[in-house]
Amino acid sequence: MKLRYFLIMAMLFMLMSLLTGCIPGDGANNAEHSAGFFMGIWHGWIAPISLVISIFNHDIRLYEIYNSGWWYDFGYYIAIISGFGGVSLFRRKKAERD
Repeated sequence: MKLRYFLIMAMLFMLMSLLTGCIPGDGANNAEHSAGFFMGIWHGWIAPISLVISIFNHDIRLYEIYNSGWWYDFGYYIAIISGFGGVSLFRRKKAERD
């Protein structure tokens, strides 16, 4: 049981490390190389992680300031809405009472 718990925690730690690799404000994007549609989707998916990290590190942002404009925004909001709005699809519906 302890080995299973350790493996789960190790996998979660590795997953968190991978997810923070392309976080907004990490310096990967600049004025010449701006974030586009797919980076917007990625930043939308990892927005909760970015929020927590940005509390402790003021260089990390929730939203990439060097972006391509409308396409980045579109990808970002699609990911936010599908990620948080999609949770309701997996909830069990309460049985209707007669």
